[in-house]
Amino acid sequence: MMSNLVLMPILIPAFGAVFLLLFPRKVMIQRTIAVITSIVLILANIYLVYYIYQHGILVVTLGNWPAPFGISIVGDMLAILLVTTTSLILLSVLLYSFYSIGKPRERFLYYPAVLFLIVGVNGSFLTGDIFNLFVFFEVMLMASYVLLVLGGTKVQLKATVKYLLINVVGSAFLVMSIALLYSMVGTLNMADISQKIATIEGGNTGMITVVAVLFLFVFGLKAGIFPLYFWLPGSYYAPPIPVLALFGGLLTKVGVYALIRVYTLFFYNETDFALPLLSTLALITIVLGVIGAISYNDMKTIMIYNILIAVGVILFSVSLMTREAMTGAIFYLIHDMLIKGTLFLTIGVIIAITGYSSIQKFSGLMSVKPSLGWTFFIGALGLAGIPPLSGFIGKLLIIEGSFGAKHYVGGIVVLISSLFVLLSMIKIFSKGFWGEKKGTFKLDIPYRKMMFPVLLLLVISVGYGIFSEAMYPLIDKAVDPLVDPSIYIQAVLGE
Repeated sequence: MMSNLVLMPILIPAFGAVFLLLFPRKVMIQRTIAVITSIVLILANIYLVYYIYQHGILVVTLGNWPAPFGISIVGDMLAILLVTTTSLILLSVLLYSFYSIGKPRERFLYYPAVLFLIVGVNGSFLTGDIFNLFVFFEVMLMASYVLLVLGGTKVQLKATVKYLLINVVGSAFLVMSIALLYSMVGTLNMADISQKIATIEGGNTGMITVVAVLFLFVFGLKAGIFPLYFWLPGSYYAPPIPVLALFGGLLTKVGVYALIRVYTLFFYNETDFALPLLSTLALITIVLGVIGAISYNDMKTIMIYNILIAVGVILFSVSLMTREAMTGAIFYLIHDMLIKGTLFLTIGVIIAITGYSSIQKFSGLMSVKPSLGWTFFIGALGLAGIPPLSGFIGKLLIIEGSFGAKHYVGGIVVLISSLFVLLSMIKIFSKGFWGEKKGTFKLDIPYRKMMFPVLLLLVISVGYGIFSEAMYPLIDKAVDPLVDPSIYIQAVLGE
């Protein structure tokens, strides 16, 4: 059955990870199988994008139970675009890891942990069952604990304890939120929940609002929205660069996706409290992210605060619940996953050459590696949203959407934040790459091999912006179920 194809983004990395566990000490076999798995995953996802564009949403209900009684896996265009983007980042991170992560980590199940992380990420994007969203979150988090602690440095262990405690609390609240929702609607199927909520006095009772705020708390904690982002800068700073690229590109975006999915399916009527609260918190997140990004001289920290800015921009756009704003949010979400992965890996190359993450410790890198400087510069322009790069298209749609919804303050905040993002990145470029040469540069690193995955992601990101017209029909199809939940409900329940 063609509907079973939607399981491929989950099954391919799962089988790859299990197979890798059979060769725990064979580094070359681990590398080869991991890369083959990621390439097969990319090809499968590209086929799914084509198939869903032609034939519509793919749904499979496990155990042959009819929805809403069975566990549904739902491949709409949004989920498939996100798993495809995830697989591109995975391939680049794996190739980069060969020359940076170190053989001690590679021998201690690094590659299986990465693939299990992808199982959790892809499962979170594809599940049509709210409890299994929790299950896939836990798969993703368990793999992230392994990746965070692998290597056992003091800073990693300290960050892991904080990260673990925060996510245990978050998971407990998620289970409570799901239980409260289940007690009200008597179902866990997300399409069925959407129908049942709509029948509860127009879906706008006080308890529905409470549940909406609880989900905002839980997924906002994982996405890093104000005031729940306090754990993120310290925890994300600790792991090695390939792991940081995965975390920065993927993990917060799963929280963002979960908020998009539950708010467009369940809580789209919560215009009195929950949606304005989401909008306000998102704008505060942007402002605090900007303050952090321009205040520090550490490249990793600057990029981590730029994660917060992007989370705020996307969720502010989602809170408007208009088609134009939602289109901008989805376009920008995919862009941000790609460009964050690119820039974290680029910073990794800079650190490998200079030995430092702080731009106060070195300068004049352009005289030694001009290609690295221009790669970073193009990535920085993409992040800030300079035309014709992909960040510009997404932010333009978001600003148009906010002005169209008469939310002028939000549109202006998003617009001004772009200038500060550019300022924070140009600070790295001007201080680190220009000026008099300062510091000792290690030029014996496998520079070209490390740059290949960086350039691969950069080319995809630039292409995503330049060929945005070609991408627009796919984004438009991804937005359809978000602005009209009946499309999603019809596909899953057939009603």
